[in-house]
Amino acid sequence: MSWYIARRLALIVPTLFGILVLNFLIVQAAPGGPVERMVAELKGFHGGAATQQFAGISADMLSTGSGLQGGSGVQGDYRGSQGLPPELIERIEKLYGFDKPPLERFQLMLGNYLRFELGDSYFRGKPVTELIIERLPVSISLGLWSTLLAYLISVPLGIRKAVRHGSSFDVWTSSAVIIGYAIPSFLFAILLIVLFAGGSYLDWFPLRGLTSDNWEELSWLGKAGDYIWHITLPTIAIVIGNFATLTMLTKNSFLDEVSKLYVQTAMAKGLSENQVLYRHVFRNAMLIIIAGFPAAFVGMFFTGVLLIEYIFSLDGLGLLGFESVLNRDYPVVFGTLFIFTLVGLLLKLISDLTYVLVDPRIDFERKDFS
Repeated sequence: MSWYIARRLALIVPTLFGILVLNFLIVQAAPGGPVERMVAELKGFHGGAATQQFAGISADMLSTGSGLQGGSGVQGDYRGSQGLPPELIERIEKLYGFDKPPLERFQLMLGNYLRFELGDSYFRGKPVTELIIERLPVSISLGLWSTLLAYLISVPLGIRKAVRHGSSFDVWTSSAVIIGYAIPSFLFAILLIVLFAGGSYLDWFPLRGLTSDNWEELSWLGKAGDYIWHITLPTIAIVIGNFATLTMLTKNSFLDEVSKLYVQTAMAKGLSENQVLYRHVFRNAMLIIIAGFPAAFVGMFFTGVLLIEYIFSLDGLGLLGFESVLNRDYPVVFGTLFIFTLVGLLLKLISDLTYVLVDPRIDFERKDFS
């Protein structure tokens, strides 16, 4: 097993490299990078934020209008199709590192990532690592609790549905599962707000944020209660949208195992239903459930809750990545991509190791992966 772990860890490096190369090439082909965005803002298409940001580099040009092509005579106001001096464009490109060829920029990025230096955000004025750390509590809270709750509900429910397949319990729970699958998480989140967050009926839960404004002043018990109070509705919204697939996957997996010959043999030897179910069937049926855990956790932890974060005003990693793509904030885009991929690959390895814990008969070192 140690050789298998070492080989899987070694494979993380080329996998990360390939993903970064592919996304870097896509970004190079995409129109409208950070330089173009800054130029557009300096021309007045997006207000004066960029002008203030870049004032230290070209204060004279922006205050007097000197060097502008076809100046209108209005100082400090550059609207419409007025041009910008080539010197200013070059300084903008140098500011964002686009004065270097793509290959050199990619090599610099890889060198920094090897030291876990993710660079600084173009438009937020903070290191990417600091931005990720700031958003981690929200993403960990949503991803961890929603994943645990989904598994705690779906696995027992799926087993019960398999045991009572075709019964009235199986029929009405299947109806509930189908309804949960048909309702998108963000739509259910809006419904929860309307019903329980002061929308039109009850005002039991807060509408936004992960904690209250006076959270630091609360006792440890008060902090725990306040945290649960805020996280309840977002977690329920995520679970409703994700438990249906896991429930049916668990049921079908158990049904497939129950129909096998070894189950009939165990029953013929006089073992009870629970003994057969939890000593023999459970171990084999749970393998496919464990296989899907990394994808489910990473999806909820990083990107699967983007709309939930937006609806409940939660600043998580999903929202950070989405906003960075819109703003062409490439250090944040690639930094979060690097972290997401690395965590996903490590979780996949942990998932494979869990196979062995569930079923010791599995030995990955006997497989030929060449």
